[in-house]
Amino acid sequence: MSEGTVLWTPPADVRDRSRIGDYLRWLREHRGLDFAGYAELWQWSVDDLPGFWRSIWDYFEIIAYDQPAAVLERQVMPGARWFPGATLNYAEHVLRMPGLAPDDPVVLAYSQSRAPVTLTKAELREQVRRVRAGLRRLGVGRGDRVAAYAPNIPETYVLMLAAASLGATFSSCAPEFGTRSVVDRWQQIEPSVLVAVDGYRYGDKAVDRRAEVAAIRAALPSLRHTVTLPYLHGDGDWAELAAETDEELAFEPVPFDHPLYVLYSSGTTGLPKPIVHGHGGILVEHLKMLALHHDLGPGDRFFWFTTTGWMMWNFLVSAPAVGAAIVLFDGNPGYPGLGALWRMAEEAGITYFGTSAPFLLACRKAGLTPRMGPGLRGVGSTGAPLPPEGFAWVYEAVSPTVQLQSLSGGTDVCTGFIGGAPLVPVYEGELSCRCLGARVEAYDPSGKPVIDELGELVITAPMPSMPVGFWGDTDGSRYREAYFDVYPGVWRHGDWITISERGTCVITGRSDATLNRGGVRLGTAEFYSVVEGLDEVVDSVVVHIDGDGQGELLLFVVLAGDRELDDDLRKKIARELRTALSPRHVPDEIHQVRAVPRTLSAKKLEVPVKRILTGTPIQQAAATGALANPESLEEFRRFAREH
Repeated sequence: MSEGTVLWTPPADVRDRSRIGDYLRWLREHRGLDFAGYAELWQWSVDDLPGFWRSIWDYFEIIAYDQPAAVLERQVMPGARWFPGATLNYAEHVLRMPGLAPDDPVVLAYSQSRAPVTLTKAELREQVRRVRAGLRRLGVGRGDRVAAYAPNIPETYVLMLAAASLGATFSSCAPEFGTRSVVDRWQQIEPSVLVAVDGYRYGDKAVDRRAEVAAIRAALPSLRHTVTLPYLHGDGDWAELAAETDEELAFEPVPFDHPLYVLYSSGTTGLPKPIVHGHGGILVEHLKMLALHHDLGPGDRFFWFTTTGWMMWNFLVSAPAVGAAIVLFDGNPGYPGLGALWRMAEEAGITYFGTSAPFLLACRKAGLTPRMGPGLRGVGSTGAPLPPEGFAWVYEAVSPTVQLQSLSGGTDVCTGFIGGAPLVPVYEGELSCRCLGARVEAYDPSGKPVIDELGELVITAPMPSMPVGFWGDTDGSRYREAYFDVYPGVWRHGDWITISERGTCVITGRSDATLNRGGVRLGTAEFYSVVEGLDEVVDSVVVHIDGDGQGELLLFVVLAGDRELDDDLRKKIARELRTALSPRHVPDEIHQVRAVPRTLSAKKLEVPVKRILTGTPIQQAAATGALANPESLEEFRRFAREH
């Protein structure tokens, strides 16, 4: 990896001002450990897993009803058992909101469907108390499943915390998910209670969901109660669920690995994987990330653009556990223009602005210059690799002093395992560091770790937030097959990564979407960086079709306005790829399409496109209900038939 351009350097007094600095002082005082810098701290955190995770438990003063018999019973994957014997409750720690006074705002919610809503610490606790009692009246108890077909609004958050406080298991789908997609998820977990909105506004468009809710109810025989949340039409019984009550707020002590919520993989084929996350694993992981990596605490306002169908929602809403307030947004982030979220950030006093790489790149392409004030300390990017020009835009157009943290992780661990930290600089186009307690490595084809070479992203030691398992996977076979079938005992994540000598990382795309040209593996991220850097190109997807010789490299582009793809533009794209990357990167064919298929969380679907191009029917190639634009697949089916 090259020397790299440094865009941000930790201030000289970073250890005095940051939460990770305070943690380092605590380690010296309470553990007799002294670390010169982040690299040494990270090494200790992955070499001494029991020592590190016990320090997180103690430093954040975890409330346990029964103390753990050990930190890590068996250091194996899969099957690691963390903090055996401990009982606790995730919701109790979130609602502790350390450092906040009862009348401090802790939830600031903005929506295109209604006026802004603010909840103080006292009001959030009061709402959870009432809804908890309401769920108990509906017969919900430990082990029951509570489902929410609801957007990123305070009621969804309150419902999740109320369910968790009872030891019930929560699952949410954003209301833009189609009926089939929702049913595929929830038939697997059989919820007894459904809370659903009647519709929502997306920009200036009203979207009625009453027919979808009726279809979902009809397909879930396990449901005992459905509660309607009036969000578009004004009729519903949420107020009944949240009615006044004398019942006190209490927290059911549950084992460390008791199911907190079920998240789902994008599920490009087959049924989505129902990934079960536990109370304790999520709690210790999120405390570590939010405080030590994102440097969040009392006085901060944390925002991440997400829906309730993406794990970043679950990550965002843990922030009150470290004393930070959260900002929720529901609606179209591009309405009435791409500047809307940046204006909201000013209005809400956001100190950490999280979003996706495609959003930042769209802002850059639109020529936006939000010019945020010094109150904004952090910008987070995830969902796809952020190329160097995305980094440059943040420092030129957003703020020269902000710390940009490009984050990589996943639904599978409900966190980022590569990101940033206050102690390390930001290099253009690179993820700053591997996160504490996450032994991320790059494996060569023979399964050996490599540095400064492209390799398969693996995790070679257990993390507490790895799934408790998959729902209904009684023998664990589906879970093993998902992560451990390539390297026994080692978690294979499915990305290409290069780890530099200095500890920074570059992710170059999904390893299952690899472009293999004459035996040389090419990542897709660098392709998109070059192609979408052209003014004429709005979006693109590249796939490699195996065949005789080198096979075929096919590039599909979405063009700006009513532009048509002609030979001049084809030559220009080929020239840019050859000059910026290499002759191997020049596609055999370039074709124009109206849209690139993406999931609801904006991820490109390279693998389903490749499957469709090689003859797989659309319904087998992709779970269309989980796509933002399922109609986009039809063009690739036509292309496959004609070619």
